[in-house]
Amino acid sequence: MLAPEGLKVLDLSNYVPGALCTMILGDFGADVIKVEPAEPFPYEDMGYSSKGEEKRKKTAYFALNRNKKSIGINLRSEAGQQIFYRMAKEADVIIEGYRPGVVKRLKIDYDTVKEINPRVIYCSLSGYGQDGPYRLYPGHDINYISLAGILGLLGPKEGRPSIPLNLIADFAGVSLYGTVAILLALMVRDKTGKGQYLDHTYMEGALHLLIWFTQEYFYKGTVIKRGESWALGGYPHYDTYKTKDGKDISIGCLEPHFWDNLCKALGREDLMPYKWGMEMTFCAPDRKLQEIREDLQKIFLTKTRDEWFDLLIKQDVPIGKVYSMDEVFEDPQIKARQMVIDVEDPKLGKIRQVGILPKLSDMPGSVRRLAPLHGEQTDEILKALGYSGEQITKLRQGKVIG
Repeated sequence: MLAPEGLKVLDLSNYVPGALCTMILGDFGADVIKVEPAEPFPYEDMGYSSKGEEKRKKTAYFALNRNKKSIGINLRSEAGQQIFYRMAKEADVIIEGYRPGVVKRLKIDYDTVKEINPRVIYCSLSGYGQDGPYRLYPGHDINYISLAGILGLLGPKEGRPSIPLNLIADFAGVSLYGTVAILLALMVRDKTGKGQYLDHTYMEGALHLLIWFTQEYFYKGTVIKRGESWALGGYPHYDTYKTKDGKDISIGCLEPHFWDNLCKALGREDLMPYKWGMEMTFCAPDRKLQEIREDLQKIFLTKTRDEWFDLLIKQDVPIGKVYSMDEVFEDPQIKARQMVIDVEDPKLGKIRQVGILPKLSDMPGSVRRLAPLHGEQTDEILKALGYSGEQITKLRQGKVIG
């Protein structure tokens, strides 16, 4: 039995952060239905596909929609809202990603739904929240991490901030925190029998990720600056270096014994006193740190990336190969941990995707179905709700469903 098996989830999020949240629930057994517009969402480059067999393979590789069904509904119509109410009556979780106020105008907001289903967990994903002066502001990951104080920390000391994909606010801040929030709310419901509303934001999720780094600021007003902290490229002990073949390695020798191991392996025992930590603050000014970094760079240019990895890992040095995407999924550790999987499809053959997390010993997740085409299960879902074939035809003719 899978952990949330039988859990009914309605996903109205439209964008990929919400899709990752419901994918995680779906991977572990939840019955997830994507409630999409009657007409296809216009973001095919992000994996959303209109109907048609020519789109089938492209859609199959869109792992964020695996283990889901899709129904296309015009929620602006009264008939469409009635379909949604029938679905919501049986739902355990509803996730929406509209701008604040939209679901209320559509009459599918939490206050409306809880009258139909008081046990529902209703999660709103928005940039800045349902209240506050920024509530209606538009935004994307780059904007949220700017305001959360993260973007200003990333990149070289004397350069512009570096954009870290949209991993921080979108995927960690909303997708992962949102999943945790939903599971916590379900645990509470098991005790109280009551659902609740979750107001979850991209910016707050990003800010919360900084919690460990804020302690020095709250304690004594220390402001971390780009390129100066141990985790931001300020020290040669925790940095990347170019190698002989033009590829890069990452070194993470913060602990004194790891630094000693590196210095010994490189034949530079003279650098051992310059360990990262409080003592280095007094014995290694900026010019010395730069000198150490330059010395290490010269040494690392004498061997290839893989040669350095094989050599230094045997000396118990924290080292990593800086991979390109095509190298990641050939790594033996990635394969051993099943973080790349092949999903068999009777028509398409093997479809390769990123594996399943988290890993549960007694209730491992699985991919039971590949991503659906837009509205692929509309008729199936409506029939399960009690609609007749004739009613479904009329709804389609009236452009209520896709």
